[in-house]
Order: sequence, then structure tokens, then C-alpha cells
Amino acid sequence: MSFTSILWCHLNLILLSTLFLFPCSFVLSSENDGVSTSNNVYTVSSFSYPHTTLRPFDWRYIRVDIPPGFSAVSIALNSDVDVDISRIEKVPKSALPIICFRDGSPPLPDVLNISLKDSPVSGINGLDVEQCFSMQKNITMKLTNKQIFPGAWYIGLFNGIGATRTQSKMITRGQEYSFSANVSVDACINSMMMGEFCNNTVYPLSCTTYEVYKSSAPKDTVMRPLMENAITCKSNFDTFCVEEGVINTYSFDVINVAQELTINAVNIRFNNTSSNNTSSANDFKLMCFARHGAMPSESLHDYSSDLTKGPLIIRSPLMGQLYIIVSPLNLTKEFGGTHGSDVKVCYSLESQVLQCPLGKAGPNCTMGSYTLQTVLSRGSRPFESYYLPIGEGASSANFPLEPLLNNSSNGGETDDIWTYFTLDIPRGAAGRNIHIRLSSDVKINYEVYARFGGLPSLGSWDYYYANKTRKSDQSMFFMLYHSSEDNVDFYIIYAREGTWGFGLRHLNTSDDSSKGQTAMSLSLEGCPKGCSSHGDCRYSFDASGLTSYSFCSCDRNHGGYDCSIEIVSHKGHIVQSIFLIASNAAAILPAYWALRQKAFAEWILFTSSGTSSAIYHACDVGTWCVLSYNVLQFMDFWLSFMAVISTLVYLTTISDLHKRTIHTAVFILTALLAATKATRSSNIVLVIVFGVVGLLIGWLIEMSSKYSSLSIGFSLNFLQSSQTIKQRLRDLVKTTLRRFHWGFALAGFVTLVMAASSWVLENSQTYWFWHSFWHATIYTSSFFFLCSKLDTVRHENQPPSSDNYALTRQDSFPRSA
Repeated sequence: MSFTSILWCHLNLILLSTLFLFPCSFVLSSENDGVSTSNNVYTVSSFSYPHTTLRPFDWRYIRVDIPPGFSAVSIALNSDVDVDISRIEKVPKSALPIICFRDGSPPLPDVLNISLKDSPVSGINGLDVEQCFSMQKNITMKLTNKQIFPGAWYIGLFNGIGATRTQSKMITRGQEYSFSANVSVDACINSMMMGEFCNNTVYPLSCTTYEVYKSSAPKDTVMRPLMENAITCKSNFDTFCVEEGVINTYSFDVINVAQELTINAVNIRFNNTSSNNTSSANDFKLMCFARHGAMPSESLHDYSSDLTKGPLIIRSPLMGQLYIIVSPLNLTKEFGGTHGSDVKVCYSLESQVLQCPLGKAGPNCTMGSYTLQTVLSRGSRPFESYYLPIGEGASSANFPLEPLLNNSSNGGETDDIWTYFTLDIPRGAAGRNIHIRLSSDVKINYEVYARFGGLPSLGSWDYYYANKTRKSDQSMFFMLYHSSEDNVDFYIIYAREGTWGFGLRHLNTSDDSSKGQTAMSLSLEGCPKGCSSHGDCRYSFDASGLTSYSFCSCDRNHGGYDCSIEIVSHKGHIVQSIFLIASNAAAILPAYWALRQKAFAEWILFTSSGTSSAIYHACDVGTWCVLSYNVLQFMDFWLSFMAVISTLVYLTTISDLHKRTIHTAVFILTALLAATKATRSSNIVLVIVFGVVGLLIGWLIEMSSKYSSLSIGFSLNFLQSSQTIKQRLRDLVKTTLRRFHWGFALAGFVTLVMAASSWVLENSQTYWFWHSFWHATIYTSSFFFLCSKLDTVRHENQPPSSDNYALTRQDSFPRSA
């Protein structure tokens, strides 16, 4: 299949994933694909990540696929983050926006306590390990193939990290931030050119396969009779003649697991000297630097050697593309004088890859090697599977080791015997974890080594476990869960997709433990240890929809990547539960007063509000859920909002008809608030505004009905009309002052302010305290406001009543003289 066809299929897959999985979350700029941006460079892929909001403890992953031979990756991130870099150490990491980069799999910055760097623009240097930086308002950078490797590359954006990131929270409040991103990958039009500006020529080493006996191996390469094949590669150009300081660059593809790679320079000579001068050139060097996946340099490389002294030998090379540079040194010093600058050295470069026969690996190809087949787990999520040696039954994930170990030998030596296993992690499964287990009925006498892209050894590994004190503690992606003499259980977190090699190193088996039976299990799983039985394992996708990753959603008391960190103790959980549930008893105060005043509607409302809040929080803390969580949360917030507004409307003396009208409108508004983002802090402001508006409307209705029979218009006597208006305003003020017990009203205002403050002060850590305080103060505030209203209000112009009032009858008849 051509490169264009592969690229077209890749783009279609991304587009389908976007339409069905993440609508409006990932926009391809397909019109830029394959468009030349300069004479030497063209854009392989370009995409735009739209404006996205990250709530507290939320995160997003962006996957970038980088092809071999790319020139540069351009990244532009824009956000509304406003963080002072100079004061970043004072900001808690649980509230700090962070951006992380990792090669091969999604980053996990809160697995271990990592140190943050200031700026990704200046601080990034190779992504073979995870690197994290504080998020900035604008990040623009261009990474070349000297900094990053081809393959899957991940950007993670986090709004706070730490153990509480995965903890289930009663509320989620805090600073939000939004971002957008543009990422483009450029490559050279000419496949033999590399570099940021595609100005470096790369000579691929063309390879042919020979039998090892017929290969032209270097003299110091020992012929090993158990090796079947050797791949010999050389440049298409037989000889290069270069001056001092001139660098030639070569590329070589390691396709399969290999035992050894040898790079050698042959036919070394000088262009203008006799052959006998060659042997006298003791100070002359032909330096060779090699690096896997990226361009090497004198200061940044994986391997180096002076090819005039001998070949560069790489044991167990990694699979993938290897880049090699060769440069002559000290030519001018060796051939001084006027002709020193004209001296050139000529050489031919060859390389040879030695491969063991099928079923063999290790030094001298004397160790057993097994390719593991993938067996999908029944009823599991995608990519979850276990691995068995080819030919083994698929009834269990465990397979016995002892029958496989007989295929390994080391000339009778028992101190350095290995057995190797290789397996493949499929594309898109970088968000899964490799689970390794060893169990035995006796003491385990094996050490486990793991390496991505090749076979491990004592000097080359990514992760290992030897015993409780010798293991990969320095790696944040190695998690040991159980270790004893007869059982080993650990995970490799978010394993990279591709080929993995595992090596079992046999310890001295001269004791009786060699008679035991050991079982091994290798599986690809989601969340480690099933989230430690303290949460649920959930699955999601990165922005492109091409990588599925798993994560734990922990309960109220636990957090961490695997929910193994106890954030709230059992005693603390009981205390918090009692506070949140029992604090609703404060609703008895306004409910009792409403019942005493025969305000039955308010009595039912306060009683229902306190009861529903107690039931909701009983469910929220994990005690008991009488209804679904969403229904209980809606009822709690809705009735709480209604209780606040109903209290203010109660302070009016309008008729029940008008009150029912106001309540109906308020029912609708508060229901909308409770159904859409009920926990946001702005809701308390809106509720108070609704209540004050209802109170003012009630007073307006009351005044309009009271003065409806009186003429308020201007009379012919303007002075008399003005006096009438002033008198009525004085009467209104006096009536208002006589309407309330102002001591209770002032207490109601104070407790209402305290309730609003507690709502604002709530956060994930102190929610239980401040929300309990909210329950107590909001119901107490309603009680004070209800008590502040007087039963009857007498208008100032109303004549005083008298129980002894009697009508005096007048004698209409004249008295006699």
C-alpha cells in the first residue's frame, strides 16, 4: 500500500472517530495535508483542537503521530491561564494548570511527585521521559528530530494534579481555564534529506540477507554456529572521501528482534598520500555516533566509537530506525603544512545484524525465546487480553514456566541463564497496563526484566524486579503491588504500543526450590488492581479518538491513580457524614414557626427541604440512596432555593392568590437553576435576587390595593397635593417600621450573609464543614425572618378602637318649662 493510501485511510479514521465519538472536539485541517510549505518541506498532517474548557481536576490528551524521517513538529497553544511563573511554587499543585509531554503513551504527572519546569519552550529536551510544565497563556514551539522521536507522541493538559484528581467529589468548584491548540507535522519532500530545514543528506544502508558463514563479518566478530542469518548492509555509494569536520549521515532500519548490530568502516585510506602513511596516522580518528530514533550529535548520542580502532558493536539493538553520523578528526594535525587542509579520508561504511534462529536468543543464541500470542479476554473492554506461548491452551491466563526453561542453557553454567518472551501491544492501546505475575509453591528464583523494542539484559532494561530492595523504584510507571518469596505482582503503567521483550533471569537453582512449580501470567489490563476496590474503572479516548485509555473514578474516601491512597479516614468519613446529615435538623426551626403561624405551605416547604437534603447527603456520602443520585441532588437544591425565596415572599401581607402566582413563577426559575449546574456559586446570588424581587412585587401589590380608592393625582391646589404625598410617604415609612421586629430581621440578615459566605468558601477538601454550616445558617436565617414579621399592622390614620364605645342618643322632644 502506498504512503498516500495509508495517509488517506488514517485521515478517514480520524474523521470517523471525530463524528461518532467526539463531535466538535477535534477538527482536521485536511486542506493542509500534503501541501508544500517550502521548497524542501511539506505538511504531513495538521489539525486544530477547538476551544475547550477544563474544569478543576479535569484533563485532556492530544495524540500526535510523527512519521519516520519527519523534519519538525509545530505546536501552538493558546489559553486564558494567568499564572505568575515567579510565584508558581506557592500555588498548590491541586489548583495549578499543567501541561505534560510524553513519548509513546499518555502522561501521568500525579503517579509520582514530579518537579515542574518553568517553560516548555526553553526547557524541553528530549521526550523519552515524561516532562511537565506550568501552563502558560501562549505556548509556541517547534521540535525537530534532534529533540523528539518518531511514533506516537502525547500532550496532556491538566487542571490540577495529585491524589484528589481521581477522587469522587460532592462538588467541583475552583478556577476553570480554556485552551485551544494547533499542531502540524512537517516532513522532507526528498526521503534522503533530514533536519529542520531538510538540508542534511541521509544515506540509507541497503541490506541483503546472507547465511552467517557466507557473510563478510568483521574479524573480531566471533562466528557462532547457532546463528542462522546475518543481515549485511552498506551504503549505495561504495566510497566517501571527506575533509575534516565534514559529517556523513546514515540511516538503518532494525526490523526484527536482533542479537547484535555491528557498524564498521572498511577500505580506509587518504586521497593524496601513500598507503604507508595510513598506518602512521596514529592521531587520526574516524568517529561514529549512533542514536535510536533521532539524529545524533557529538554531545547527544546513544553509542559512539572510533572506527579506526574497531567497529561499533551494539548488543540487543532496539527495533526501529537508527541514525549514524561519521566524521574524521585530526586530519590537519596528522598532515600538517600547506597540504594539510587538502587531505581527505576515504572509507566505506558497512553494518551487519546478527539474528538468532527461531526459538533462540541471548548471548551465543543459547537461550530460549518464545513469541506470545494474544488471547482476548471474554466480556472485557477493547484491547484487554492475556498472552500465552504459541501452542498453549487458552483456558487460563497462567502458563507454567518449568517446561519452557529446558530450552535455555549456558554451557552448564547456572548463574546467567535467561528465558525470553516477546509480545505486541496493538496500536491504540497505549492507555492500558501490562500486568506481570509470578506465583509458585516454593521460593521464586527468577528476576524479571522488561524492555520496549528489544530484549532486555543486565545492562539494558526499562523496568525490572529482582527482589523487594532491587526494583524499578525510580520509574513512575512501575507499580509493585505484592511481593513475597512465592509471589510477585506488578504493573507497567500505560505501556507503549509496539513490541515488548521480557527476560527471566534464572538464579542459582542448586537448592530444593528448583523442584517447585512456577506459573507466569502476562496480560494487558485496564485499571490496576481493579481500582483497589475503592472505585470504578472508566475508559475514554484522546482527542483524535485513536487511543483508548483507562482511568479510575474513586470513591469519596480514596484517590490516586489506582484509588489506593486514603484521603479521608473511616473515622473522618463518619464525622463528615454526621455533620452533613444532622445539620439539616436546623430546618425544624422555620418549619415549627410556620406551623405555629398556620402558614401551611411554608411548613410543608421547609419540612420537605430539610428531609430531602438529609436523604441526598446520606446518598452522597455512600450511606443509602432511596432514589437515584441525580433526582436527590435536584430535589435538594431546588427545595433549598425555594425555601430562601419563599421566606422573603412570606414577609409580605398580600393575599394567597398573589402568593400562589409569585410561587409558580419562582418554581419554574429555581427548577431551571437546579437542573443546570446546580452547584455553581452564582446560583446563590440569583436565588437572593429572585427572593428580593418577589418581596418588592408583594409590597407593590400591597400598596396598590391599599391606596386604590384614594386619588393620587394632582389637584388644583398644588400645595395641598404635595402635602398629601408627603404624608402618605411618612405613613409608608411608619408602616414599614412597624411591620417587623427589627432585631429578628437584623439577625436574619447576618445569618443570611454567613450562609452565602459559606457557600462561596466551599471547596473539595472543606465541603463537608462549610456545607454543614450552610445548612445551619440558611435555615436559621429563614427562622429569624419568619419571626420578624408582625401579625397585624395598624395604619396611622386608623382611629383607635374602643370596646366601650356607645352611641349617644339625643332627645328630640322639647323639654317642658
